[in-house]
Amino acid sequence: MEVTISLPEDISESLQDRWGNVSRHALEAIAVEGYRTGALTETQVRRLLGLETRFEVHTLLKEHKVPLHYTQADLEEDLASHQGYIEENEA
Repeated sequence: MEVTISLPEDISESLQDRWGNVSRHALEAIAVEGYRTGALTETQVRRLLGLETRFEVHTLLKEHKVPLHYTQADLEEDLASHQGYIEENEA
């Protein structure tokens, strides 16, 4: 889906002066609000914004004061991945 927003020239200039890339800022706002409300997952936010890692998503969310949706299952998965990494590098 493609979304187009028409802005009056003076508003567009004001936003560009403040934010630089208005289109990118608007896309980030949609992604952040989507995550905050549960409409988007962390993976969807990463894909939408073309971010390389989930840590970049975490940084963006932190900048916008949006808490991570981090469950006990997420923690257990991260711990298992970390343990596997340690075991691989000790061999």
